Amino acid sequence: MDPVAPRVSRAAVWTAHGVEIRDVDVPADDTLIVRVRLATVCGSDLHTVTGRRGGPCPSVLGHEAVGDVVRPDPRRGLAVGERVVWSVTATCGRCPRCRSGRSAKCAVVRKVGHEPFAGDWPLSGAYSQYIALPAGVAVQRVPDGLDDPVAAPAACATATVMATLEAAGPPAGRRVLICGAGMLGVTAAAACAEGGADVRVTDRDAERLRVAGRFGAAVDAGGPVDVLIDFTGATTAIEAALPRLDIGGVLVLAGSVMPGPALALDPESVVRRWWTIRGVHNYEPRHLAAAIAFLERTRDTYPWASVVSAPVGLDDIASVLTATAPGILRAGVAP
Repeated sequence: MDPVAPRVSRAAVWTAHGVEIRDVDVPADDTLIVRVRLATVCGSDLHTVTGRRGGPCPSVLGHEAVGDVVRPDPRRGLAVGERVVWSVTATCGRCPRCRSGRSAKCAVVRKVGHEPFAGDWPLSGAYSQYIALPAGVAVQRVPDGLDDPVAAPAACATATVMATLEAAGPPAGRRVLICGAGMLGVTAAAACAEGGADVRVTDRDAERLRVAGRFGAAVDAGGPVDVLIDFTGATTAIEAALPRLDIGGVLVLAGSVMPGPALALDPESVVRRWWTIRGVHNYEPRHLAAAIAFLERTRDTYPWASVVSAPVGLDDIASVLTATAPGILRAGVAP
């Protein structure tokens, strides 16, 4: 083991009955080891803890984070001390999906913060002092001027938004309606506004709508739209907005990641109105790179750090795994 790398990491292990802080052995092989500086709590982790979303258990959750390399990785060109973010997925690079450019849906994909604690990757999550990042996890350096609370959400929320907007097409001059003003919706609003779109946002939470207003969005007032992006996963919200999609419109579904009611869709409308319907789940390494570039470009334009709470320590992580305070879109954890 490299002398700068630790032998043991304290980690918050989700057991379905609560969180247990355990000491976990750090792999002694050549796996990339990163010391977690700051992790942010994604909505999917809240859903796991509250029982809305299934997943391996026990496990170390957490897949949005920023940290420092503590074991060099010549294969990735990474040296000790470099600050990095990393992708949600660990992919093989060899299967037909990977070779076709769909590594996000790798046939043997594994996911950061989603792996069983009893398996061969116990330190897969960021709610830990250290995380192990095997080959197949994309890693992106973080520029010096990008603060940790701004960089951490890049690993899930911001990169997913980059993939979503790629699916939607260039935003310039288009009328965009975003359903859901959580972290993804607010980030998408900022990216669309930066790209020259007329951006509207819907959400049942008035405080979130106020937050979205600080990121380039206006509260929806009705009327036709060219692009409809859904981050809610709520069939009722999609069905309410869908009739407003204009000729040649694009619907991008990115929030429907749990079972729910089927969407009633009239195929004649799709045909006669030249609609395009796209689904986005996970993202490609280029989207993580685009996320960091976008955050660096807009770090002085939008108040990114204001929507991330002051971090709690690992021992207090249970306090932020159920809900966030009004106006806060991401809770912070400093392991």
